[in-house]
Amino acid sequence: MIRLILTLIFLSTAAAAEPIRLKDLVEFDGVRGNDLVGYGLVVGLNGTGDGIRNAPFTEEIMANLLERLGANVTGEEFRPKNVAAVFVTAALPPFARAGGRIDVTVSAIGDAKSLLGGTLIMTPLNGADGQIYAVAQGTIIAGGILAQGDAASVVQGVPTAGVIPSGARVEREVEFDFAGLTVLRLALKSADFTTAERIERAINDEFGGQIALMQDAGTVAIDISATGMASPAHVLSRIEDIMVEPETRARVVVDQRSGTIVMGADVRISRVAVAQGNLTLRVEESPLVVQPNPFAEGETVVVPRSSAEIGKDGAGLAEVRGGADLAEVVAGLNALGVAPHDMIDILKSINAAGALHAEFVVN
Repeated sequence: MIRLILTLIFLSTAAAAEPIRLKDLVEFDGVRGNDLVGYGLVVGLNGTGDGIRNAPFTEEIMANLLERLGANVTGEEFRPKNVAAVFVTAALPPFARAGGRIDVTVSAIGDAKSLLGGTLIMTPLNGADGQIYAVAQGTIIAGGILAQGDAASVVQGVPTAGVIPSGARVEREVEFDFAGLTVLRLALKSADFTTAERIERAINDEFGGQIALMQDAGTVAIDISATGMASPAHVLSRIEDIMVEPETRARVVVDQRSGTIVMGADVRISRVAVAQGNLTLRVEESPLVVQPNPFAEGETVVVPRSSAEIGKDGAGLAEVRGGADLAEVVAGLNALGVAPHDMIDILKSINAAGALHAEFVVN
């Protein structure tokens, strides 16, 4: 019997960071969305709704809804199978105005088997302050399939959750005087002093004066009055397309379940000895110093030279010289056919020895 083993290693070793638009690096103060949630009822299901005995709250909300519509159902017993209780969630985008439409997500909270073909009845959506900001209603588009017979059933995807595109209408606006801001703060998505300083310098160069000021690693403040522009909106429209080269920390991320390894170009390892089964690992840095000819103009240049050698010769102990690029080590181990879990164990050992100069993240 022949067994085929597939090892997947994803290696990211970009030589240098590319300039990124400012709008993709920061969040603008006041330009943010708000989460909404509601509790509603889905009707019109083809016998795939909640079992009333297992979900008594469905009967309660259905009775309340019918009574609000003028139907007296006090003392009656309901046993429908085409009704399901659901949670409705949505995100109110920044600067959303009354009358606008937003998408909603509908998820069953009882024992309903499928929401396919159901219709969400008018459901208020509340914000964190308890106020109603939108009202949702419409036909659900479920993302799964349910097929069943008398003795067997099959489910593909998740038929108990779905979406309603443009299924909610905004009824209340978030009160925020964006035009009245005198200081606009930019919050970096990945806090870094070098990146914040580059953003400050780029904005000041754009306006030709001391407009921006770095407050900390994650915040850059802009004085709106010093820009000479009419409003914060005009300032954002001018600076959001400024190109800035971000600085990122050296980081190694490994996923033990899939055997995936992702690393940056700045990851380095110090001199360390590694023993893993019968593997022999050696990475050596031998820089070459090139000098100009006598009495010639020029300067001394150090040319890096690296050699990497990995084999299964049973030597037992492997030595990694200082300054080696970890990408070479992982690429060599991968070419040799080392199992992902063994490779992750080697990286863990190097990190535990204090020789891995990067943030080590294990998922």
